[in-house]
Amino acid sequence: MKIWRRSARGNTVVEAALVLPILLSLAFGTIEFGYYFYIKHNFQGAAREGVRAAIAAGATNADVTTAVTASLTAAGLQNCGFTITTTPTDVTAATGSQAITVTVQCTWGTVGAGLRPLQLIPSTKAVKGTASMRNEG
Repeated sequence: MKIWRRSARGNTVVEAALVLPILLSLAFGTIEFGYYFYIKHNFQGAAREGVRAAIAAGATNADVTTAVTASLTAAGLQNCGFTITTTPTDVTAATGSQAITVTVQCTWGTVGAGLRPLQLIPSTKAVKGTASMRNEG
């Protein structure tokens, strides 16, 4: 007596067709969000370097800009259209042990344009790094 078995090859193709888009979405989403957090981490580091330059005695806003630009250039992000904001606006005006804050910011559309496979993060999203330290001068 022979028992006829159904071929499972067709089921495999259907299962692969259903699962593959989900796996690819997860992979590309992980890449996009990973790159976003990489950029955010670099902006945070650049802001920290900027505020370290700002708290030294006799520091100027040019020193902050130089430190931030050097940090972002080392990360390969020199042409991302970033802006630098300091509080107080003029770091030479900081008195005593007043806190100085440096913020480095740009939009995701300018910095993440090269790596947005699924475009899960809107291009208008601000990528920002902020650091604050007390003035030493």
